[in-house]
Amino acid sequence: MAKRFGVSEESIKDLLEGLKNPQSFTEKELVALEFAEVMSKNHKMPNQLWKRLKDFFEEGEIIEITCVVGIFNYFNRFNNILDVDVTK
Repeated sequence: MAKRFGVSEESIKDLLEGLKNPQSFTEKELVALEFAEVMSKNHKMPNQLWKRLKDFFEEGEIIEITCVVGIFNYFNRFNNILDVDVTK
């Protein structure tokens, strides 16, 4: 799906390897990815991350990113608990 939206092979590979080569992303993209990871794994956002997020995104954009991350977290949990097969 990422390829259909123009994400490069290099960026996809980097994501799969845990961002070992962050040069394939802009600083803005890295902040959004960090936000998504923290939101998915933690229950509290570090103040420093909030500040960095606000340096790159407006309030409405942060709300939109939060909604997208939340929806995908929901789908992942739903599919995992029901053992839904991944489709390509």
